[in-house]
Amino acid sequence: MAILQPNCSPMTQASDSAATYQDWRALVEKTLKGESIESLNRATAEGLPIAPLYDAAAGPHARFAGRPVNADRPWDLRVGINHPDPVLANRDLLKDLEGGAASSVIAIDPTGKNGVAIGSAAGLAETLANVVLEFALVGLDAGFLGPQSADWLAAVAKGSPLAKLNFHMDPLSALAEGGSSPGPLEAHLVSGATVARRLADIHPKAGLFLASGRVVHEAGSGEAAELAFAAAAAVTYAKALVQAGLSMDQAWGGIVLGLSADADYFATLAKLRAARMIWDRLTAACGVSLPAQIEVRSSRRMLTAQDPWTNMLRLTAAGVGAALGGADAVHLGCFTDALGRPTAFARRQSRNAQLVLMEEAHLGRVTDPGAGSGYVEALTDEIARAAWARFQTIEAAGGLAEALAKGLIAKDIATTMAARPDQPRIVGVTAFPPTGQDPVDVDTPVIRPVEAPLARLPGPDSQCQPLAPIRLSQAYEGAK
Repeated sequence: MAILQPNCSPMTQASDSAATYQDWRALVEKTLKGESIESLNRATAEGLPIAPLYDAAAGPHARFAGRPVNADRPWDLRVGINHPDPVLANRDLLKDLEGGAASSVIAIDPTGKNGVAIGSAAGLAETLANVVLEFALVGLDAGFLGPQSADWLAAVAKGSPLAKLNFHMDPLSALAEGGSSPGPLEAHLVSGATVARRLADIHPKAGLFLASGRVVHEAGSGEAAELAFAAAAAVTYAKALVQAGLSMDQAWGGIVLGLSADADYFATLAKLRAARMIWDRLTAACGVSLPAQIEVRSSRRMLTAQDPWTNMLRLTAAGVGAALGGADAVHLGCFTDALGRPTAFARRQSRNAQLVLMEEAHLGRVTDPGAGSGYVEALTDEIARAAWARFQTIEAAGGLAEALAKGLIAKDIATTMAARPDQPRIVGVTAFPPTGQDPVDVDTPVIRPVEAPLARLPGPDSQCQPLAPIRLSQAYEGAK
């Protein structure tokens, strides 16, 4: 790529006029030696077009509510807590907060296999010992135990209206990933909304439901399908909250959007911009004017078990996309997550990656750095339109629960997976694989399950084809 002097045309540094789209096109065609510029066209796995050159002046230009810029803390540096021992989970959390984190998400699993072994308010209080909830936000990830866990967190907060809480109930994602619910999904929606209605009076600024599209991302979907799932989940949760007695403003204000960030930072940036456009359209239809609150977590499917050190690059790129896309909170996983639970070193690397992006690269000092870029604007528009079309299909099927039950979501993911390349370039696996062993350490904790309330509710289980998480590199790891 040529290095151009400021304010100079790509055609000649002596030119006083700015380069036009036609100037750039002529320069590209010259390098192709007779080939058409259209030969460089590409497409995403969902079939969205990617051109080699864009005319920024021609638009489209995204329009959505901007997020105020806080120069000191442009986004919330969030960490995940999943050590099975509540005491050691508390140790990890306090260390993270001392090391620069601002908030956390506590994964709750009474078995200890996929989170902290918590089964009561006392267990959660042990995990949150010495954490000042008025300063360090705490969110939950508890699956079908969401309503019970929300009550536990409220008990730990002791009714403080200033406590920063995200109950993050999300039974739709739990159903989608597991393939079944303990009792009817509708009953879980009513249960969650009833608890949310009660707790909203005590904690009016708390996040009540998490409308997340991450479950379809981790199963292999594209950007548009992820946004459509999140939008449909948001509508489902808003309806449940309004039926429970909240106003439209309270209902939509209690919903957080959950999205993924992967190593393609342009796609992540455009997806987050498209998410705000879709959110604004949904809320406007309900007579509400509230900006989207977006929590971004790094993709697990992009991580590799082979040559895991390269995951540091992937996670950093994911953080760049989330920051430039205007995420309100960013949770980067650890580079060893494909192998096991992280050590203190891996957790520190994850925190420091965000601190460097925030405090040294200053990525959060511009409200919308992608605005005006022909590529970003076009990709934003394409993702938003494709996501809205998928959202309409979900709603026409009877809503997200029905679309899951009918297999529409699983079919869409299968189509996207089939469009992915047969021989993907994955650094450290299919491209530049390591020539020797360079092992990394992971934590191997003792797991002690605890008793917990049953999540089952009366009635038949809801069923769907499970959207099992994948790792895109898994099939190629170890291949010669």
